[in-house]
Amino acid sequence: MSSTFRSLSNPNYRLWFGGAAISNIGAWLQRTAQDWIVIAELSDKNASAVGLVVFLQFAPQILLLPLTGWTADRMDRRKLLFITQSLMALLALVLGVLVLSGQVVLWQVCVCAFALGCVAAFDAPARHAFVSDIVSEKELSNAVGLNSVAFNSARLVGPAIAGILIALIGSGWVFMINVLSFIPLLIALHKFKTRLPAVVSDNGKATPDLAKFFDGFRYIWQHREMAVILVMSFLICSLGMNFSVYLSAMTVHVFQGHADQYGFLISMMAIGSISGAMVTASRRSSPSFRFMIYVAAMFAVSCFLVAISTSFWAFAVLLIFLGLSLQLFTTSTASYMQVTTEKRYRGRVMAVVLATALGSTALGAPLVGWIADVFGARWAIGMGSISGIVAASLGFWFLRRQAQTELKNKML
Repeated sequence: MSSTFRSLSNPNYRLWFGGAAISNIGAWLQRTAQDWIVIAELSDKNASAVGLVVFLQFAPQILLLPLTGWTADRMDRRKLLFITQSLMALLALVLGVLVLSGQVVLWQVCVCAFALGCVAAFDAPARHAFVSDIVSEKELSNAVGLNSVAFNSARLVGPAIAGILIALIGSGWVFMINVLSFIPLLIALHKFKTRLPAVVSDNGKATPDLAKFFDGFRYIWQHREMAVILVMSFLICSLGMNFSVYLSAMTVHVFQGHADQYGFLISMMAIGSISGAMVTASRRSSPSFRFMIYVAAMFAVSCFLVAISTSFWAFAVLLIFLGLSLQLFTTSTASYMQVTTEKRYRGRVMAVVLATALGSTALGAPLVGWIADVFGARWAIGMGSISGIVAASLGFWFLRRQAQTELKNKML
């Protein structure tokens, strides 16, 4: 088997990968339909409304951070994921029924988005840490990369299919299809062929210890390079990851398009994301800190070029490079953090990493929506370029300071 796909030789990982791939497609079907009904049907083409829904869906990543990280390290991750996936399917069913009834209003979508965010806050760190339960340490970086390939392949296929389905059968049935997409992953979680390792406990206690809630923060603070990467992630994700806001605004305001064009633009961005995930998966070693600085700079340039592109097709093609740089950065961050963290802290550290990425996306969504409404969608994308410049500059500053410290130590 090619080294790029070496983790698939593990039967448990094959089960997980296949189920997750189908579930991810369903998730992108729902996300595309949700964003579209908000901007096209439930508001007056208001990007701020999309930003509000995005905020509500991802804010729980920050609000519930201490509890979600602790839960991922203490509970049986397979059982936890079975529960969270079942609840997410139920929420998709509720939203589908509301839309099909023809009585759906914006506040109901907001409530469903917030509830989904609360469940996903527990699901995400457990899902990422669960990979280390089913693959060996030497295959972990490859498995993380393949997970991103599955996720971004779904982002390529899902929105494009969603745009067509919305036009043919309506948004409500798209939500219902997502409900069905959870079934393969639930079956996979039930059918693992070998006993999985027990979750490592760091103090042997069976009851919650509030002091352990913030161990993820303490661990990262003790490793300053990880702390700098976390700040860079916050800067880039707060503005750059809100593509659902600025792409929907570009579709309806600049290109006067419809759901199929919106789905197409997300899919074009996903082509670059898949390429970035494949690059990460093919690497035999964890990405370096310097590599992530270069990728942050690449992201800044990509955002600038996308923002100034004049035609729809030039805009769409440049989204490939934006997706490539964004995925290289986020996947490399996840891989670096997992590989360099002690196994007993991985759940809590990954909770912090994911909360930073998704939580900063939530915090930035209303701002991006407001900028798109007041100054235009292109300015909303251009702000991502500024955040990338600041992130890259911070990384270079840290490397320079680190080199100066090492030089002083040698001279003493």
